[in-house]
Amino acid sequence: MAHELENEDPIKLAEFQAKIDAEIKIEPKDWMPEAYRQNLIRQISQHAHSEVIGMQPEGNWVSRAPSLRSKKILMAKIQDEAGHGLYLYCAAETLGVSRDQYIQWLHEGKAKYASVFNYPSPTWADMGAIGWLVDGAAIVNQVSLQRTSYGPYARAMVRICMEESFHQRQGYEIMARLMEGSEAQRKMAQDALDRWWWPSLMMFGPHDSDSAHSSQSMKWKIKRESNDDLRQQFIDKTIPQAELIGLKVPDENAKWNAETNHYETSDIDWDEFWNVIKGNGPCNRHRLAHHIKAHKDGEWVRAAAQAFAMKQNNKLKIA
Repeated sequence: MAHELENEDPIKLAEFQAKIDAEIKIEPKDWMPEAYRQNLIRQISQHAHSEVIGMQPEGNWVSRAPSLRSKKILMAKIQDEAGHGLYLYCAAETLGVSRDQYIQWLHEGKAKYASVFNYPSPTWADMGAIGWLVDGAAIVNQVSLQRTSYGPYARAMVRICMEESFHQRQGYEIMARLMEGSEAQRKMAQDALDRWWWPSLMMFGPHDSDSAHSSQSMKWKIKRESNDDLRQQFIDKTIPQAELIGLKVPDENAKWNAETNHYETSDIDWDEFWNVIKGNGPCNRHRLAHHIKAHKDGEWVRAAAQAFAMKQNNKLKIA
């Protein structure tokens, strides 16, 4: 990163950092270091891809939801996730890269999405665990991102956070109702928690000392809090929620530390994290293949929409 900044004008760099330090948002037409732009391109596109890919495990349950009410709520949630992807792709496009390019990078494996979406969702309880844990972890991260230094990204996060809070409550309600049910339902809920707990903790990313981007992102206030601090916030909120409805996180070492006012937990299996990131998770190939197929199948819709827009613009010019 330091090498990339060597070619930048030192006066402009100093002025840019002064704006960041003064909490002045950076806007698309403002001067910015190329490394700052590239950092945002990577982070926002990964965030957008995660919202869209994250629709897949939930879409799998629309036809099998246990009631009309749960079906309607799940469909609304999936629609929200599509909207979140739209907001974020729009924010990413302000950095001078087309949406088609972002999608191409995803399909080529050059762009990533959250590793948590490469795990299967075999039971209805998974819809609860995803809403409660995955969206709950997302909220912790995204509330912090409302204060990110890049204006379009920060503004996109405001509405996203409001909707994610609904998703988290929806997921927790599913888990709570299952824990009020039969022994089989309670077992289903606990099994889902067992499978999603560790992938949810991995969502915050590696320790900041192991991240190639964290230090500079913190200096530029793209990130406002460290990966480990955000992860600890999530742990401290979620373990009491689990205990309240009779669930237990799958970690024998999880315990409250009265001196630090935080929960202590076991170390994360980072080998698994990096293995999934490299494309070797349970559903990596399926998720990407499904997205590529859906994108190709929808090509005629995009072409028709563009043709209609051009026709309307021509009418306006003639008028």
